[in-house]
Amino acid sequence: MFKRIMKGGQKKPSKTDPSDPTPVGPMPTVAAPEVVVPPPPGTIEPLPLFRDVAVTERQNLFIRKLQICCHVLDFSDTLKCIREKEIKRQTLMELVDFIQSGSGKITETCQEEMIKMVSANIFRCLPPAGHENTGQEATDPEEEEPCLEPAWPHLQLVYELLLRYVVSSDTDTKVAKRYIDHSFVLKLLDLFGSEDPREREYLKTILHRVYGKFMVHRPFIRKAINNIFFRFIYETERHSGIGELLEILGSIINGFALPMKEEHKLFLSRALLPLHKPKPVGVYHQQLSYCIAQFVEKDYKLADTVIRGLLKYWPVTNCQKEVLFLGELEEVLEATQAAEFQRCMVPLFRQVARCLNSSHFQVAERTLFLWNNEHIVSLIAQNRTVVLPIIFEALEKNVQSHWNQAVHGLTVNVQKMFLEMDADLFEECQRQYAEREAKAKDLEEQRELNWKRLAEAAAQNGVDMVTA
Repeated sequence: MFKRIMKGGQKKPSKTDPSDPTPVGPMPTVAAPEVVVPPPPGTIEPLPLFRDVAVTERQNLFIRKLQICCHVLDFSDTLKCIREKEIKRQTLMELVDFIQSGSGKITETCQEEMIKMVSANIFRCLPPAGHENTGQEATDPEEEEPCLEPAWPHLQLVYELLLRYVVSSDTDTKVAKRYIDHSFVLKLLDLFGSEDPREREYLKTILHRVYGKFMVHRPFIRKAINNIFFRFIYETERHSGIGELLEILGSIINGFALPMKEEHKLFLSRALLPLHKPKPVGVYHQQLSYCIAQFVEKDYKLADTVIRGLLKYWPVTNCQKEVLFLGELEEVLEATQAAEFQRCMVPLFRQVARCLNSSHFQVAERTLFLWNNEHIVSLIAQNRTVVLPIIFEALEKNVQSHWNQAVHGLTVNVQKMFLEMDADLFEECQRQYAEREAKAKDLEEQRELNWKRLAEAAAQNGVDMVTA
């Protein structure tokens, strides 16, 4: 058996050994991925205009024009294939006009060829981000210059053609869904990682229209967006299209039927609320805040879940994020009813108290602006016996020692507001605060006295307490 194994082993020369003289037989053929090769100069020729051919020939001409547009040209060199680029651009414009004019209902074959052409042009490997090229540490996404797509003169027209096809009243969804399928939608979603804001804007509009027109794709699209969020939150923290995806979701959430499905509530708690965690939240916070507010306006019972979620991801050292959170908190509280407010007011106002005493004046100032909102003031007034004892100490510290004059003045105004609400409660809180301060002062004096006694005892024994 050993000899047979050795004999069989000698028949297989190493493929990596260049010195082996044994001839190697033909390799088995492996199906290579289809690659669209740019045509050599002179192979793309202009075709006649649609208006110059008979109506019966227009569908065939449409397919021939699509085949020309399947050639992807190199835009890295502006002087390369200039003639072919212009012919393709003019052809794409004709295709867009043909679809937009509704000159004739395009056949199923034409639709299939059109989606093939769109796929050949837009589905591509996106260039890596700037920091990935250099190996340098990632910079703040808000400060980065976007990387613009050089092939945009063609890509824009391809996206426009796809958009016109999706929104056209002549497009039959039963036929179109064979070509705009789950695979196509996933590839569209991958393109949201493009750094070119023009491309993301088109993708946002197209995906929104696809969601509206193809009801069969709706759960799949929501789940796919969910997965993009998960990867962004827990793995990469880098994605160019989070804001655009949230804009689409804002419109989708607005259309949710009541009572809200459990699936949608889970999406709120598992995907949207954790989006407050990543460092670049400032890039997409406006869209995120709108989505969160939509949920609370749709179902006011979700206010407690949302507020507790905000508190869970509340920033500790990033003051700019705190200002954003405070603005969002105000929006949520505006849509909050008394019962939901009472469920979360204790942890909420403990955080508010910490923000009131922030040394960053914008955080303290934005917190005090909450008292400019009539609805929030009414909620606080109804529950003042719980709220005031929590924040009274923070208000007093601001009046006594906050460095910013504007914060000092706003704090005095808030104190006056509470005094007008309930003078007895205010005086009781003041008395309790004075007692706590007196006790704290006594403890401090006692500690100082104990240290003094220890120092004297050590000195009597000849021990230096500083160096010992």
